[in-house]
Order: sequence, then structure tokens, then C-alpha cells
Amino acid sequence: MGYARIMGTGSYLPQRIVTNQELETRINTSDEWIVSRTGIEARHVAADDEVTSDLALAASRAAIENAGLTADDIDLIIVATTTGDMVFPSTACLLQRKLGITRGAAFDVQAVCTGFIYALSIADKFIASGQHKRALVVGAEVFSRILDWNDRRTCVLFGDGAGAVVLQAADEPGIYSSHLHSDGRLSDILKVEGGISGGQITGHPFLQMDGQAVYRTAVKALDEVAREALAHNSMTPEDVDWLVPHQANIRILQTTADKLGLARDKLVLTVARQGNTSAASVPLALDAAASEGRFARGDRLMLLGVGGGMTWGSVFLRW
Repeated sequence: MGYARIMGTGSYLPQRIVTNQELETRINTSDEWIVSRTGIEARHVAADDEVTSDLALAASRAAIENAGLTADDIDLIIVATTTGDMVFPSTACLLQRKLGITRGAAFDVQAVCTGFIYALSIADKFIASGQHKRALVVGAEVFSRILDWNDRRTCVLFGDGAGAVVLQAADEPGIYSSHLHSDGRLSDILKVEGGISGGQITGHPFLQMDGQAVYRTAVKALDEVAREALAHNSMTPEDVDWLVPHQANIRILQTTADKLGLARDKLVLTVARQGNTSAASVPLALDAAASEGRFARGDRLMLLGVGGGMTWGSVFLRW
């Protein structure tokens, strides 16, 4: 068995920015209420003519260039998304076409906000097995299209965007381990019930969330899955240089760092200006910190995700 290492990162955020002040003019909310409870100040919203694969394409091109490669070097594409362009083909296949890639495999992963963690874990296994050499792993979402913009409990939380990494075969460990979990008994606390049948939308087409239940689950799950990764690798929180969690809510993120005993300056945060971008949030945070030069080669990063299903997971890696 071989190893896999992240060789490049990229991201894309739609041009349109929706601030809390704009939302104040549309729904019964306030900037103070949103910031105090979530830490979110603004979020990006895709243009009417932008679809998930468009966002993924921009992030992917940036990641491939950052890795010093070309699209022809990629032989595996995995896209984590809840908001695919269409029922099928997969967003990954549509992205493959837009990149001009004609070899290898391409498929989507649906684990909502944990999607990128799941996708990165899968890509790691493919590369470690020797079956593939270079994987493009993408988290991309247009969550704005499954939100009820009159529901102040949910519409203030989410945004659109895409992040990508290029994972490559390596002689030394890049990814130490990944740990994935789910509990379908919690499927009702965060969901979109809508579907298509007979040419009609069935069920409720907008996001529904039990905020308190999600918060409790997230805080517990993130702490436990981080400790699971550390125990598996015979390490302690002191061995973590950076914590890169799903950007859901500032209180969840800070509580996770505090429970692990990590200084908050080790926490990568993008939630204030991006909101919760679901499967895109971890790779967006990765690229933001990498672009700022915050990671040094050899740093140990703990990536964490939690989302609908409920699903949760961690990836512990060396930069």
C-alpha cells in the first residue's frame, strides 16, 4: 500500500455577496442577531446562470495549476455535493467534460456537509491501492437554491462556493488516516425532503433543520472523531498544528477547539465571510489558509466535518 499527499488547493466564490444588512431589508432579522449566534457576516450566492459544476470547474483549475499539473494528469475525479447540476449524470462527469478529461473515473459523493471528508477519504484509498495516481477532490455547492429565503432560521446560515484539492501518490504518508461515521436515526434533524416524481416536485423542497439538535450532535461528534484520529495515530492534541473544521457556526468551531484543548489561533476560520458552504467549506478553508502561507510543510492538520444524515468524519494529514 502506498500513500497520498495533497499537492495543490484551489477555490472559487461567486461574485455576488449577500450581507447581513441586505437580509435585514428582506426578512425579520438583524446583523447583531446573526453574528452573535453564528459568527456569519456575509455569504456568497451564485449567479442565476451559475451551476455547481461551474463553481467546481473554477476551483479545480486553480487546484490543478497550484499543483503544477495539467488536467491530463488527473485520473480520478470525486465531487462532494448536495446540489448537483441535475439528477444525472453526476456533477463529477459534467466537471470531467468541462476540464476536457477523457480517462479515469468520475463520480459524486453525497454526505452533505461531511461530503468533502468522505470524498477525500475515498480518494486516499484509491491512490493508496495503486489504482489511481492523481485525484481531483472537490466540494461544491449552490445551497442558496434549496433555501427558503423567508425562513430566517436557515437562510442566514448558508452560502455557495467550491473548493478543490489535488491528491497525488507519495512515498511517505500525507494522509495519516480517515475516520467516517453516520447515524441514520438522526436523519430528520437536518434534511431536504423534496424530490422529483412524474415531472413534479414531491415533498418539501427547502432545507429544514432542528438547530438545537444539530448543534448538540455536531459538538459531540466533532470532538469524538478528532480524538479517534489522534488515538489511531498514537498522537495527542498537542501534535495538531491546525484544526480545519466544517465552517458551520463559530460557536461550534470554538467549542470544538476548546474541548480538544487547542488554542483558538490554531483554528482556521472562514465562516464570517462565507457562511456555511456545506461540502465546500473544508476545502475552501484549506485553500484560504494555504494561500495565506499559514501552513508549513510538515504541519499536521486535523480536518473535521459533520452534516446531514447525520454524518461526520475526520482526516488527519501532514501538509
